[in-house]
Amino acid sequence: MDMSIALILSQDGITNGAIYALLALALVLVFAVTRVIFIQQGEFVAYGALTLAMMQSGVLPATVWMLVAMGALVTVLDGGLALKAGQGRRAASVAGWNLGYPLALAAVVGGLAVKELPLAVQVLLTLAIVVPMGPMMYRLMYQPIASAPVLVLLIVSVALHIAMVGLGLLFFGAEGQRTPAFSEFSLELGPLMVSAQTLWVVVVSVLLIVALYQFFERTLYGKALRATAINRVGAQLMGISPTLAGKLTFFLAAFIGALSGVLIAPITTIYYDTGFLIGLKGFVAAIIGGLASYPLAAVGALAVGLLEAFASFWASAYKEVIVFTLIIPVLLWRSLRSHHVEEEE
Repeated sequence: MDMSIALILSQDGITNGAIYALLALALVLVFAVTRVIFIQQGEFVAYGALTLAMMQSGVLPATVWMLVAMGALVTVLDGGLALKAGQGRRAASVAGWNLGYPLALAAVVGGLAVKELPLAVQVLLTLAIVVPMGPMMYRLMYQPIASAPVLVLLIVSVALHIAMVGLGLLFFGAEGQRTPAFSEFSLELGPLMVSAQTLWVVVVSVLLIVALYQFFERTLYGKALRATAINRVGAQLMGISPTLAGKLTFFLAAFIGALSGVLIAPITTIYYDTGFLIGLKGFVAAIIGGLASYPLAAVGALAVGLLEAFASFWASAYKEVIVFTLIIPVLLWRSLRSHHVEEEE
């Protein structure tokens, strides 16, 4: 291996590591706030990429109807509770946000020639479709069992992952999709040719991480999520709604997943089940951070990306094995340094 090959592999590793870092941060955030191991994070990546691909092929994305169905269920649950409590205005608000919005979005996407719209508008429509599924998923699947043990929440996550993979096959088919690059620009740095899409991935990832840091440090909702992550019971006693914290957390996780899918769709072919492996690598990075430390998770993500890139050169047939084996020494090290702590009641 000469220096030019090492630079190319490092570029690939940093690009992949930037995406894994975003997913790892989302996984750490969801677990810290809700105790949910968000296995289906990768499915939001695939749904975001394939929804954009369907728009660009001139087909109405089936994910629109999934959003409508989820919104209808949330409307029945929350709207029914509001009506029973005599809160007609709240029931109307619930119906407007959870049913009116998806139906209006379906009408807009179905009525426009989405294929001819600018890429930025297509990306915004993709996020508008996929991201609201996050808080709706929390309301339907996790909120009723929010106080359940972590093992029960994990079983629910596994079931949702399997369901979303099956729905992905139904919605998008077995064929892989790839979207056009955001720009054809490329930058030559000595022996290294850096494509514009690589720059998009790295720059957007860094900007999003900075934006999340500012959100948690300077906004009221961000501080509420931090408080919930540190002490759920204490935050609840201080008036912070655990339901709101859960929905907001799932919103951020879905946004990160969908945006990551949009960013990597021009770089690699995305299949209905591609998100599982991508999510698992983000999970490895989150484990390196102990499902608690954001900086360690980000560093772990870069390590996973670089290890994957160099392993693909030296032993491409075993690169996945090498990446996932990384979790074993990390778990051993953490098990030797940590003490058993009873789960918070």
